[in-house]
This record gives sequence, C-alpha cells and structure tokens, in this order.
Amino acid sequence: MPDTSRRRFLGGALGAAGLAAAGGAGFGVARATERTGSSAHAEAVPFYGAHQAGIATPAQDRLAFGAFDITSRDKTAVQTMLARWAAAAAQLTRGEPVGAVDISPHAPPIDTGEAVGLPASQLTITVGFGPTLFDDRFGLSRYRPAALADIPPLPGDTLDPNRSGGDLCVQACANDPQVAFHVIRNFARLARGTAVLRWSQLGFGRTSSTSTSQDTPRNLMGFKDGTNNIKAEDTRSFDEFVWVGAETDQDWMRGGSYLVARRIRMLIENWDTDFLLDQEQVFGRFKTSGAPLTGKSESDTVNLAAKDGEGKPVIDLNAHIRLAAPATNGGQKLLRRGYSYTDGIDPQTGLLDAGLFFIVFQKDPRTQFVPIQRRLGGHDLLNEYIRHTGSGLFAVPPGLAEAGDYFGKALFA
Repeated sequence: MPDTSRRRFLGGALGAAGLAAAGGAGFGVARATERTGSSAHAEAVPFYGAHQAGIATPAQDRLAFGAFDITSRDKTAVQTMLARWAAAAAQLTRGEPVGAVDISPHAPPIDTGEAVGLPASQLTITVGFGPTLFDDRFGLSRYRPAALADIPPLPGDTLDPNRSGGDLCVQACANDPQVAFHVIRNFARLARGTAVLRWSQLGFGRTSSTSTSQDTPRNLMGFKDGTNNIKAEDTRSFDEFVWVGAETDQDWMRGGSYLVARRIRMLIENWDTDFLLDQEQVFGRFKTSGAPLTGKSESDTVNLAAKDGEGKPVIDLNAHIRLAAPATNGGQKLLRRGYSYTDGIDPQTGLLDAGLFFIVFQKDPRTQFVPIQRRLGGHDLLNEYIRHTGSGLFAVPPGLAEAGDYFGKALFA
C-alpha cells in the first residue's frame, strides 16, 4: 500500500450459418452482483433513433463494457461485423436472443443461451470507435475527427496498457447483470475472425443520477458524487455539452458523442482509516446527507465563495466538488454514466481491487474532459485515495435509423 500523507457487410442480416460458425468466445467475467428482477425495470428501451441509446437513457443498474481490437484487414469484414452487431443489438434490446439456441444438436447454438427467459431489463447497447481504427488499415484516416485526439498523459496516471485503448467499444447497460454480460459475450462470438476482446469491465451500482426521476447513488467511498450531473430532461444542456453538432469537422459524427472511460481504483483501506471530517473536506460534501458543506440538503447550490469564521473557504480550494464544478472549468459540463466495480483482491498487496469505472459523454474531450481532469489530477484532495489504472476514448456515432442500418454506416460509406 502506498505511503500516503492523508488523502464483412450483409445489410445487417443475421445468417444462421454464419453465426453457427462463429464458435465460442473463450473468455469469462464473473457476475458482480445478484440479478434484480423488478418488473418496473424489465421493459425495453427503443434501439433505433437519432442518437444511440445508453447516453441520454436514464442510467440502469448494471454495466458490461468491452473494448475490441480488429484483427482482420478486410474493410468489408469489418462492415459485416458491425451489421451483425446492429441486427443483434436490435433483437437483444427487445429481450430476444440473437438466434436459435436449439437449431441443431450437432451444431453450436447461435445464441449462447444464458439470457433465455430474462426480460429486456431496459438493455441499451452503445458502440464507439477508438482513435486506432483511423490508421492506414481501412483508409479511414482522413475521416478521423479532430475531437478524437489521443488523450495526453495526465497527472497521476498509472495506466495499464492491458486495460486501455481499443479499436471499438461496446457499452451494455441493463438492470440485470446477466443481460448485460450476454451482450459482450455474444458480440465477441459474432466478431470472431474479425475482432477480439482487448479488455472488459463489469460494473454495478450506477454512481450518477442521469434523470430527475433518479436519486443520486453513492460511490464506494460512501459519498453522493455527481449530484449536479446533466439530466436527460435537460435537452438544452445535451445540445450544448453532449451531442456533436455543426461544429464538427466530420459530418458522420453529427448527432453522436465522445465517450471517455477511466478505470479508477480506490485505495479503500486507506480511505477507511480517515476521519469523517477529513473525508467531508476532501469531497466538499457532508457524507450522510450529500449536502455541500455550504448547505443543508443535497440539491442546495454550492457556494464556492463562502468563508468560515476565520475567513477561510468553507469548501477547500482543492476539494473535489470545487475542482469539478462548471464554475471552475469555464462553464463546461460532462455527462457522467459511471459504475462501481470490484475485481477481487490485488494479488501483490492483498488489498481490494475496487473503485469507479468512470464513463463520461461529451461534445469534445479536448475542451471538456482533458482540461477538467488535468485540473483534478493536479490538485484534487481525492488523489491520495485513487489511482487511474485504465483509459479509453471512443467516437460514438449517431443512432441507427432502421433495420439494415449499422454502426458507423455513414463513416464507411
């Protein structure tokens, strides 16, 4: 424990023969929690629309995230895979399998079967393209958006390359962990021969409210974090901060967004030894109520100018709530859709490997995520208790219009 001071294109058709030949994915990820089967959370979220679901959609309870590397150098094969993914996604989000489980006793099932009988569970599937997709392999370099610039090294980064990057990403969110995991597993099968999983992450317990109908949840440090997150009902803020518009240099990205994922390990054992007052000063909020230190309830406006009786700022100059506030960052905002994670024990230290899988969507990471994180990484009191161990940046194209459309069709066209 560190010494610390304190702190191929087929129009989207899912051909049975093609899928049966896909074979097994050959990877495993343990379920983080038990399923939650509430009928209130079992309905389907529309797959087709102007924007991909899983961004403005109110955050579900569970996450399965996968980053893929493309192994084929055949552009048509990549298009075919994306068409299959799109057709599969349309079925999965309706609570249907990608194909028959019992098509033949002498052939592998088309669908792996673990989600048979389970409802749609508000499943959303969101697909993005990483910077490396725009190299010389597929002739896409001139279509790389300027906003998809590589994230520069940031203060405090201890990134593991095996948990970072990727040509493609798939974000599956649902209210049942098995439904979400089923997506990544079957997408890996559909990708066989064209792409392979680079890394994956399960998440549980959303850490932000993304709708006015949701309460703010708590992170693994016990604090309500992201109270002032952009809400789905605030369409003006989505247009200003999340959806790519006429300002883009690549028309195929209009109506899309940019996803940044960061695996942030929490040094939980260190945190658990810190006294309450100090924990609250680190966040700038009261632990129980979630209120800012300048207020009494969670929704109270944060008063960054407030001073105590000695003339000192009530909210520390390096408190997390101050450094992350739009007022400190030129008015910029991010849409947070992160989840808690736990990956067992660190074999080198015997300590818990748990924390926050931080996901944010924005219009341009160069002017939103990067400067905000640079400020946080350099000064945040929370840095004593966290380590950024993984990172990914992906351009998420707009939504699919109808059956036959596929992820990134305008890009490849």
